[in-house]
Amino acid sequence: MGVESSCDETGIGFVRDGVLLGESLASSIDEHVRFGGVVPEIAARAHVQAMVPTMRTALDDAGLAWHEVGAVAVTAGPGLATALHVGVAAAKAAALALGVPLYGVHHLAGHAAADTLVHGPLPERSIVLIVSGGHTSLLAVDDLVRTPIRHLSDTLDDAAGEAFDKVARLLGLPYPGGPSIDRCAREGDPTAIRFTRPLMGQRDPALGFSFSGLKSAVARYVAAPRDPGVSVADIAASFQECVADTVVTKALRACRAEGVDTLVIVGGVAANSRIRAMAEERCSAAGVELRIPPMRLCTDNGAMIAAIGDLLVREGARPSSSSIGARSSVPLELARIGE
Repeated sequence: MGVESSCDETGIGFVRDGVLLGESLASSIDEHVRFGGVVPEIAARAHVQAMVPTMRTALDDAGLAWHEVGAVAVTAGPGLATALHVGVAAAKAAALALGVPLYGVHHLAGHAAADTLVHGPLPERSIVLIVSGGHTSLLAVDDLVRTPIRHLSDTLDDAAGEAFDKVARLLGLPYPGGPSIDRCAREGDPTAIRFTRPLMGQRDPALGFSFSGLKSAVARYVAAPRDPGVSVADIAASFQECVADTVVTKALRACRAEGVDTLVIVGGVAANSRIRAMAEERCSAAGVELRIPPMRLCTDNGAMIAAIGDLLVREGARPSSSSIGARSSVPLELARIGE
């Protein structure tokens, strides 16, 4: 059983031998809309209310009884501290009551594992691009649970998803910004405005990410007098094109630099239609295999945590102790988070 509560989604999933048996997801996103972002205390209270009902629904979806659960995996970090504490406490209680092992796992490793539920085990070597609300990272992955994961780059400031939220607010589009901009951009011209691609100069780090400057560029454009022929949809499409071009270009650079022919794109922003289309087109041209989970497995969910827990169990990894706690900030080095 996988338990996810790192932000505003209460997710429970059940995985056995790489096969997703059932899952359930409860979101508190509607409670955050009027604030324009996630309020940690509201998210934590929503997790408390949703945790047990979501577990029951996921069990029913999987056709399982409690006594058939053989291990419990839970997101121990990173994420909102108050939200993480709810999931960790619930997972500890379930593991203790059932007398089964408990595994504290890294949220980002779960995102990478989500792809295995659809496309099977990862190859011996792959590049994983994580694009989400809080993370934009390029990882060199040999094995998700046996070997350390190498960070090739992480964003220097705003993550891609955070930039989507902030730009949506500038454009008067509803929260969350990712889906709003994606929908709006379909009616716009992605070539209307040529926003500068961040950190793409000759002296910039080849694999580096930074989206704060792009957000500021959109803000300046919106505040200045502009051509009346340029619509909000044009601005949204141009911004989205810039983000997609940047992350896909850098991901393929990483593949070439590491001599790897498989690219895995995961995280909430991987649900963006332009990123998916551009990655498919460019990977095909470059002879790189592209793996992206279906949209429902890109955003936070319990299935991805169950997937990484399942890999740890099958590998014979040592369970976490009952003293493991939530860690709001923890680097991704191994899938399992130690005590």
